[in-house]
Amino acid sequence: MSTIKILSGGAMKSLMVDVVLLFERGSGAKVEIKFALTSVLKKEIEDGAAFDIALLPRPELDALAEAGKIAAGTQTDVTRSAVGLAVREGAPKPDIGTVAALKRTLQEAKSIGYSDGPSGAYIAELLVRLGIADETKPKTRLTSRPVAEIVAAGEAEVGMQQIVAILPVKGAELVGPLPGELQNIIVYAAGLAAAGGQGATARAFIAFMATPEVVRMIRAKGMEPG
Repeated sequence: MSTIKILSGGAMKSLMVDVVLLFERGSGAKVEIKFALTSVLKKEIEDGAAFDIALLPRPELDALAEAGKIAAGTQTDVTRSAVGLAVREGAPKPDIGTVAALKRTLQEAKSIGYSDGPSGAYIAELLVRLGIADETKPKTRLTSRPVAEIVAAGEAEVGMQQIVAILPVKGAELVGPLPGELQNIIVYAAGLAAAGGQGATARAFIAFMATPEVVRMIRAKGMEPG
């Protein structure tokens, strides 16, 4: 029985746990999967970590391919993930339907949570674009945990992160996606390790991610297939 190791960005955890079980059941292969921040996994890969598949935002995966850590040409888009805003379960849902409404909501919020991962870098830039970075800085809460967890715990009144990372968290509710003009679609892509030892099984897993059953799971998690 072959075993493959996957290094995956943490935002994909709620999807990938289910996908791995389905793949193992159908293929007889074993999958070991590690979830962590994109920045952490990128450094591990750069430093020589052993793996078969990396599942990361496309820019980071492409950079690793250019560095010779991902087999050139194996990058495959898997999901497209939008950013949304969350509040604590039961709390009033603010208006974020327009750019002006979102700006007002963020200005009025007592605290704003976002990630120190890829979606968090976008949120930091978004606050600058909205012209409220300075006034909101004292009330921002950065976290390496899912942002919705600190919203559910009352550590942040509102939180912004990829919708796929918000939906699984109990105690938090998705208000909705950010306005289209401000939206940031993060494409997660899978790539084979340049020195992967389980190429056939790894390629089969990446192909499996495009099957109708997995596509349904992707949409159920608040994303679109790549």
